[in-house]
Parts: sequence; C-alpha cells; structure tokens
Amino acid sequence: MSVSTTARRTPRVLVVDDEPDIVELVAANLRKEGFEVQGVGEGARALSLVRHEPFDVVVLDLMLPDVQGLEVCRALRRDPKTAGIPLIMLTARGEEVDKLIGFEVGADDYLTKPFSPRELVARVRALMRRQEREQARPVESERYEVGGLVVDFATYEVTRNGRPVSLRPMEFRLLRFFLTHAERVYTRDQLLDLIWGEEFVEPRTVDVHIKRLRAQIEENPADPKLIVTVRGVGYKFVPPREAA
Repeated sequence: MSVSTTARRTPRVLVVDDEPDIVELVAANLRKEGFEVQGVGEGARALSLVRHEPFDVVVLDLMLPDVQGLEVCRALRRDPKTAGIPLIMLTARGEEVDKLIGFEVGADDYLTKPFSPRELVARVRALMRRQEREQARPVESERYEVGGLVVDFATYEVTRNGRPVSLRPMEFRLLRFFLTHAERVYTRDQLLDLIWGEEFVEPRTVDVHIKRLRAQIEENPADPKLIVTVRGVGYKFVPPREAA
C-alpha cells in the first residue's frame, strides 16, 4: 500500500534593514532554527519581493534609505494580497509613541534595538503559530448578522449597513471574539491572553486595535455604541438592539 505525503514548505522570512550586520545576525539565527531567510536594505525592494514571492513573516526596520518602514507597512496592509502577512518592526526607536504608531499602521509586533536574537526568533515563531491557529480555527458559523453589521467568518468579509468594511487580520480576530462573547466585560490583560496569546505585546496595544476597529464599524467612533468602554475595567460588545 502506498502512502502519500505532502512536503511542508520551509517557512520564509524577509528581513528588511539597511544595516548588513543586522541582516546577517537575524538571518543566521533564523536559519539555525530552520527558516529560509532573504535580506534586503531598501523599502521599495522589500515591497516588490513581498508582492511577488511568498513570505510567512516580515521583519522590518523603520529607518530605511528610500521608502521608510512605516510607509512599507502601510503599503503592505493596504494590499489585499499582503495584508495578512505577520510583520515585526525591529528598530532603534523605542519610545512608547513610536510603538503605538507602529501598531497603528499595522505592525503585529515591535522589538527595539539592541535586541536578543533568541527573543526575535521566539517572536517570529509566536506570530507563525498564531497564523496557523487562525487558518485552522473551525468556523463557529458561516455568517453572523447583528443589526446592520454582517460578518462572514468563512470569507472574512464584513459589511456595515450594506457597505464593505476593510479590516486587518487582528481587527477581524478582535471583532469575531467580541461577537461571540457579547455582553461580557474583558480587561486588557484578558484580551491579550485570549486573542494575542503567546505574543509579546503591551496592554496599550489593545487600545490601539479597538480604536481602529471602532473607526470601521461604529456609526460614530467618538461615541461608540457597539464596543463600549467599561470605565476602570475594560471593554465589552453590546449588540445594536440593546445599545442606547
């Protein structure tokens, strides 16, 4: 009896940094752990590669000689073909405002230089595990409708009052969690544990993603009626029929 096997593709990581020593350090440590790595020093070259070749994770510096890292991240998130690729920003800019801006434009993780190569490898693996769990997650139901909000769990399509809503992968995960756990209050730490899991992110990251999600699904993001803040505790989802 013959047994057919499917070869698993070696995970590929793109490292974007204009410092060759950093690229080589990151690449050497990832290769030791079984990753295939390609390094580039320009933002424009990185965008071209990601759009034409498969990568599982992008490690991106902010300070690049041509297209800055924030613009590279924005461009990747705007393109449906690249919007779901996990992205880690690796940069010397470590102020809280820099991290919040990084998450705001679509980074999944943020690591400052100088950094531990082992920690970077662990973060890459954590992002890949999250991506694999997301792809393997059984669908609770094919379609969820509440008020004017329609969410298709199978196709990741969202509409609000008949109009398409564009959500990034983490925003979709956050929305799905709220939809399936309506009326219950969750703290930032609980949301981090339940949605981000093993990833190395800060509690303020939750606020950034909720702000972005509100901007997409609320009639008035400044006065949210769906994802409401419970002062001093956290957040909860209120179905429209009960929102006042």
